[in-house]
Amino acid sequence: MPGSPPRPLLFLDVDGPLIPFGAASSAYRTYEHGSTYEGGHPNPLLARIDPELGRRPAALPCELIWATTWMDDANACVAPVLSLPELPVVAWPEPSAVDEQDERRGLHWKTRTLVGRAAGRAFAWVDDEITDTDRAWVAEHHRGAALLLRVDPRRGLTEGDFVALEGWLRGEADWRGGQ
Repeated sequence: MPGSPPRPLLFLDVDGPLIPFGAASSAYRTYEHGSTYEGGHPNPLLARIDPELGRRPAALPCELIWATTWMDDANACVAPVLSLPELPVVAWPEPSAVDEQDERRGLHWKTRTLVGRAAGRAFAWVDDEITDTDRAWVAEHHRGAALLLRVDPRRGLTEGDFVALEGWLRGEADWRGGQ
């Protein structure tokens, strides 16, 4: 639709939301000794990813962006497990004195960078380390709509999380006049 505002962004973390840490190791897929994991990467954490999970974020009315310390490895290792295409990756700046002050105040080290990357666009951020301090900072410093969705890292993204995300994203798309 010509002149339509851009779709909301979805900043997606890997550890916690996509790689849960709460189940017993027997609950995860296993690989024979000496084999490599999906994408040819020898990282045993990849066995914790549910490959069926990938269709859910791909179907959301948003622009997916990796917001993870996996950086480009998210595309090389995680995306193939989830059957996701290559996604943009947030480039994290080197830590600064401001970051140290933010940390003492309880602000997550990703928060400033994600608000800067959004540049006023509506965005959702899915992470297992979001706090009320982050929500308050975003509300004060971001001129667009934002949903900060904290995921329980023991379970990862759940059906309830996807319902909340989809509802917010679809409402944002309707309000903005399209997908």
